[in-house]
Formats: sequence, C-alpha cells, structure tokens
Amino acid sequence: MNPVGIRMLNQQLAVPQFGRPAELVDYMGAVQAQDYRMMRWAVAMRTTKPSHERFRQEYDEGKIIRLHLMRGTWQLVSSGNYWLLMQLCAPKAIATTMGWIRSNGIDISEQEAQAVGELLSEIAYTFNGGATKEDFAAALSERGVALDEHRLSFHLRLAELQGYLCSGQLLPMKATYAPVSSVLPPREIYDRDEALARIAKIYFRSRQPATLEDFVWWTGLGAGDCKRAIELLGDYIHIEKIRGREFYLTDDCRTRGFRKGGYLLVPPYDEYLISYKSRDIVLDPDFSHRAHNNSGIFQPIVLRDGLVCGNWKPYSSQCTTDFFLGEHPSPLDREWKLYRRFLAK
Repeated sequence: MNPVGIRMLNQQLAVPQFGRPAELVDYMGAVQAQDYRMMRWAVAMRTTKPSHERFRQEYDEGKIIRLHLMRGTWQLVSSGNYWLLMQLCAPKAIATTMGWIRSNGIDISEQEAQAVGELLSEIAYTFNGGATKEDFAAALSERGVALDEHRLSFHLRLAELQGYLCSGQLLPMKATYAPVSSVLPPREIYDRDEALARIAKIYFRSRQPATLEDFVWWTGLGAGDCKRAIELLGDYIHIEKIRGREFYLTDDCRTRGFRKGGYLLVPPYDEYLISYKSRDIVLDPDFSHRAHNNSGIFQPIVLRDGLVCGNWKPYSSQCTTDFFLGEHPSPLDREWKLYRRFLAK
C-alpha cells in the first residue's frame, strides 16, 4: 500500500473526479480558505478542468459558502453541508470567539450579539449580497449605532456563527456578506449520531489514510465525539497499520490511478497538510518549518509524487521555486502554465 498515493487520490489531487467546484467542496466537507485569492486555486486544482469563472459563478450563487467555522479560521463549505457543519462546529467556535473577545477587553452579551446580528442581516439585504465591512460600518453609523472597527469585526464573525450572515459575491480582493436567509435553505436539524456519522464519512473518505488524532484536529470536536463518529460507520471503515500507527481507511477508498513523476503547485493553507495533526506521511519533519510554522502560517508548497519538496511564489511573474528535498532538474513549465491560465480567467 502506498499511503502517499492513496492520500493524493482521495484528496482529488491525482486523477480528480469532479468537474464542478461546488461538487468538490461538498465532497471535501470543508476547504481551508484563509487566503481569499488562493482558496480558489485550492478548489480548482482538484477539479477536472480548473476554471476561475466556474468557481466565481457557484460562489456567487451560494453553492459555495465562506465562513469562520473550524479552529477559528476561514473555510469553504457547500450549501448542502452548511447546516450540518454549523450544528456540529458552531457552538465551540462561538465559545472560542467569545473567549477572544473577552481577552481583548471587550464585553459582548448574548443579547447584543443577537440584536446586532439581526441588524447586520437586515443591512446586508440592501446590498444585494455584496455588503463589505465598510458598507456595514457606514450603514450602522447612519442608524446611530456606534461600533469601532474591532468590535464590528467580532460582530461579523458572531453573525456568521449564529446563522445571520454568510459570504456574498466574490470580489477580487475583499470579502462580502449576504443574509443567510436569502442564500441558503431553511435550517435543517440533524440527529446527533446522524451528524457525527456524516462528518466522519466526509472526512475519512476525502483525507484517508488518517488517524483519530487527525480527525479530532480537523473537526475541533472532542475525542469522545470523534470516537463515536468512527464507531457509527461500522464496517464501512477499517484500520491499517502504517509506520507503527493506526490509520483509518474506508471500504470505498480510491487506490488506483496514482502515477509517479508529477509535480503540483499547492497553495498555502491547503487541506493536503492542514487536514492532519501529523503530516510526516508527506512532509519530512526536518523540513516542516518550510511548509508551516508553529503560529499556524502555511506556505505555498511544491509536491513531487505527493511529497512536499519545495516552495513556490504564487504572485511572481514567472515560475519561482525553492527546492529543499531531492534533485529537480525539470522546470515546472506545465504546472505554471496551468496555474497562470486559471489566474488569467
């Protein structure tokens, strides 16, 4: 068994199966979206025909939603998984956000959060799905509501987590917001076990091979919930020993189609690394600092045969790479042209 090849196949980085960005996001459950521009490439490179226009269309239609949800950071989720993930992850995210608010010397009560969330949703309606943070600030000021920039940022995040706001239109450089009620179907409530089983299936199907610790890290749920989620999958999932550790694989795991000899230009904060607590399957620990630091900053990386071997510069005018593992005599012209073609469109 080749764990690197299996991970490439199931992460859709080798022989992708989906043509539409929204289908890919739905399959992945959540796609890290810290970098507003590069999140588009993270999705598109996992589709059969990378298209910026297709991504923009499905984002603007609300088939792909960007919000703060897991680990206090940005993710893309599909409209089909939105309420499932909100039910499972939002309570902890709200508690974490409230902790950050208090640590900044700010006091926001539940009553204030609800009142401002409703007001922000009302304001968002008037901007047809394209309200920016500056739009909210101006509209609130006109209504006599005084919120400084810091407090407004916290309220925007709380409004996301409480289901008042979601992402709006895709602008080149700036996030926008829309009211959830105008974009997404009515809230759906899941049985707890059903929700846990669904998120476990999504995670292991798209990230395998992966460990329990990886699953706990990615979801932010407690270890007890994650163990229960795996148990609920029954015979659909099984354990394989890799390098002395227990990894889970599903019975419909993709194992065929991976071919060696290829490079990939992978964006920063990509799910290929950030999905896992331990990354040594694909990243030599001696070079982990070249891919990410201990503060949660992830760099653009180059893969060769699924292994992290270097860095690249996404916004350079030409293909600029810096390899730290192995010899790489071949230029990455093909990969660079594919990326630039996507960017140009």
